[in-house]
Amino acid sequence: MSEPASVTAHFKANIVLYGALAANLGIAVAKFTAAAISGSSSMLTEGVHSLVDSGNQILLLYGQKRASRPADFSHPFGYGRELYFWAFVVAILIFAVGAGVSIYEGLVHITNPRRIEDPTLNYIVLAIAFVMEGASWTLAVREFNAGRGDQTWWRAIHRSKDPPGFIVLFEDSAALIGLVIAAIGIWAAIHFDDPRIDGVASVLIGCVLAGVAIVLAREAKGLLIGEAADPVLIGQLRGVLDGHPRIDAVNHIRTIHTSPQAIFVAISADFADDLLMGEAETLIEELEHRMKALSPWITSIYIRPEKRADAMVW
Repeated sequence: MSEPASVTAHFKANIVLYGALAANLGIAVAKFTAAAISGSSSMLTEGVHSLVDSGNQILLLYGQKRASRPADFSHPFGYGRELYFWAFVVAILIFAVGAGVSIYEGLVHITNPRRIEDPTLNYIVLAIAFVMEGASWTLAVREFNAGRGDQTWWRAIHRSKDPPGFIVLFEDSAALIGLVIAAIGIWAAIHFDDPRIDGVASVLIGCVLAGVAIVLAREAKGLLIGEAADPVLIGQLRGVLDGHPRIDAVNHIRTIHTSPQAIFVAISADFADDLLMGEAETLIEELEHRMKALSPWITSIYIRPEKRADAMVW
């Protein structure tokens, strides 16, 4: 593949990340400017939120680049799971920086409230930010739905092996909620003539970010430790083996994602006792060919002939 074509393919594959990055960088500058002029705590919090999101998208793009390196002697199954490490780092950053700074800034503002001089610029920035974040969110939802099938959203997120997709979806959702909270906080602080409400809004935004970070950390941890392939695919793999006249029993089928688009399959099966070595080799080759035809993501298959009584079954 030529260099321009490779760059184009990379951009198309990561359009959700690039779209979110562009939106967040522009929004962050506008929010910080509005916060400096108006003195709004929730607007400053929102600026930090957008800045953290921008950094997260850069980390995910970096993680994808690192994960795409080919396998070598030190890492025979490739570097795909490095993306899961960076996804976990993103969750930590959202919690430590995004939520931490937001809650701290809100508490400081509650303790030492500063009156908002003119909310007009804040409202304008929030409205523009909502439109841009909404566009990014719509793009993220469209991309996520393309691979969701008939699963519920939460089930699809839990089963997803591609962190950038659901991380951007969570970030954009949190951003939209944060914008609504900030707008309500600014309005309420002026309407009730109590600038502390603006600080309360910052704390609430921090709590939303903390909740998102905990969910993302949980999902990233599962991927980092190692998750099995989709149960439907595992059932299809078993279907290739079950009922085969030369296989007496399937002891176990174990799978693990070594990257979002790479699956390692390990199988223990009790072959017929009268099967000769040459016949077994031919049979294993045939089984591997049929299994790899089930999914382009199956990169490695290990089939071990093993008596059922000797196999560890669970």
